[in-house]
Amino acid sequence: MSVQKKARTQPPGLYVGTDKHRWWKEAVVYQIYPASFLDTNGDGWGDVPGITKKLDYLKDLGVDVIWVSPIYKSPQADMGYDIADYEDIDPSYGTLADVDNLIKEVKKRDMKLVMDLVVNHTSDQHAWFLDSRSSKTSSKRDWYIWKPAKYDADGNRQPPNNWAMILGEANPAWTWDEGSQEYYLSLFTPEQPDLNWENPDVREAVHDVLRFWLDRGASGFRMDVINLISKVQDFPDADVVVPGNKYQPGDKYFANGPRLHEWLKDINRQVLSKYDTITVGEMPFVRDEDEIIRVVGAESEELNMIFAFDLVDIDNVPGDFKFTLHQWDARDLKRIVSRLQRLMLERDGWNSLFVGNHDQPRSVSRYTDDSDEWREIGAKLLCMMQTTLAGTIYVYQGEEIGMRNVPPSWDPEEYKDIESINFFKKNAEMYPDNAEKRAYARKVMQRKARDNARTPVQWDDTTHAGFTSANSKPWMRVNDNYTYVNVAAQTSGASASTSVHTFWKRSLEYRKENKYLYVYGDFELINPDNDTKNAAEIMAYRRWSKDRAVLVVLNFSGKEIEWELVNGMKIDKWIAGNYGEVNLEEKAKSASVLLKPWEGLIGELE
Repeated sequence: MSVQKKARTQPPGLYVGTDKHRWWKEAVVYQIYPASFLDTNGDGWGDVPGITKKLDYLKDLGVDVIWVSPIYKSPQADMGYDIADYEDIDPSYGTLADVDNLIKEVKKRDMKLVMDLVVNHTSDQHAWFLDSRSSKTSSKRDWYIWKPAKYDADGNRQPPNNWAMILGEANPAWTWDEGSQEYYLSLFTPEQPDLNWENPDVREAVHDVLRFWLDRGASGFRMDVINLISKVQDFPDADVVVPGNKYQPGDKYFANGPRLHEWLKDINRQVLSKYDTITVGEMPFVRDEDEIIRVVGAESEELNMIFAFDLVDIDNVPGDFKFTLHQWDARDLKRIVSRLQRLMLERDGWNSLFVGNHDQPRSVSRYTDDSDEWREIGAKLLCMMQTTLAGTIYVYQGEEIGMRNVPPSWDPEEYKDIESINFFKKNAEMYPDNAEKRAYARKVMQRKARDNARTPVQWDDTTHAGFTSANSKPWMRVNDNYTYVNVAAQTSGASASTSVHTFWKRSLEYRKENKYLYVYGDFELINPDNDTKNAAEIMAYRRWSKDRAVLVVLNFSGKEIEWELVNGMKIDKWIAGNYGEVNLEEKAKSASVLLKPWEGLIGELE
């Protein structure tokens, strides 16, 4: 994209100056879910050599940093987020030597590698936990959180409190250990016991893990549920917010606990400050702006940025669990985006920009229309939104070609994720004779399950989409549309010039060429009032730097809309859109503009 630059007076508002520039703010991060990325040895499971093989592809796309989901030694109870050894690689992915070669090849291309740090919990097969559960007198007993049982009026053994398990809310967050006759806290699954961060030996062991990977050549960490490491120490019962459930969400007591900031500052001071790193913390359950800035503020000395969950929780019923369907529209989108943009600009923090990851359904299916008619247009619309906002961009594998959710026709047996399995099992137990409830459960899974993001990457139209060899069986079924939605079709041939992949590549180039505007510039939401015309369909905002200003208009609806420019705004030239350059020439430059379904436009303001 080429843009004509015009001298102009800076509009009122904050402009982030050059003293705030950092390489990690300008970086494009690409998340790799290794099991589903590329299999090079024919076992049906992606591996580290597969990542190395595709580095040139990622470099050409515009990627600066690759973040690899856990590849450590693991029993795979939760796809590697149950780590049995932080300093070794699971044989299904390769060897430490393979990772060393990956790091070498990444650096050769002037790229960086981010490791996935999972230190709220370990696997129950980790040597630390095996030692801890071996005896109440073990030297590592208090490396984990152990509590005696409670008993009800009838003498039945009960967990220490009523917290629900995060990946299966029908179950308690505590697991009974028959050998030592106590419960251990396991917020996610029984195979993932929570570490006791109150123990200074645990904290020092975690510091050693960070040093191990930074010294090996990694450039930073994505920190899994890092805000859960500090728990309220009297472990009270959670409030009843889901009537009828025995176990309740306990995040009030285990998210952003009393010592979180102390321990994050300690990680920074003891380890991260000694290296040039990029850090992003996954922080679910947090909406409080003061808490967010305490982590990501420029002077906080904790983390560079976090993953705020506001946008990916947009279709969850407020106060309920994930497997629900809540109607939303552009008014919700504007509220979330504007709040986070203004928060970081006004309080000197930093955003991460993402609409999908390994824990979320496919973005094109969630936020737009993923039908064959509109999938490409919708994928490009989401690309436009991300590449024109302030923050560090995170692209999830397959997003750059518009991969979508699994088909509704898939049977529940095709879903492999523990969260999906637990949900469907609970639903079947609760409604064994209710076909309507079972059908609804299938619908919710197809819309919300993590499995949607974990189908193998669609590289070409050959057997198994080129993910593994033709005579192998992928660990998870390939999406049925791989014959026409794949990398090869979008990077070569007649349709390559207008493909989703090409649109992403050009958009990333354009963003980097105009970083003072899009990375560091100011932000203002247009028509913030929700009672204005088309408030439920259109999100529009102005971005500006010292010498330029643009208007971004995004139609989050499947209908044609006549949108009126406000406050005397005049478009000098429409410079980009997801319908192509010919369409731009037809657009009016003042008064109002006709937007096609799911259309996005960027206009240079006079």
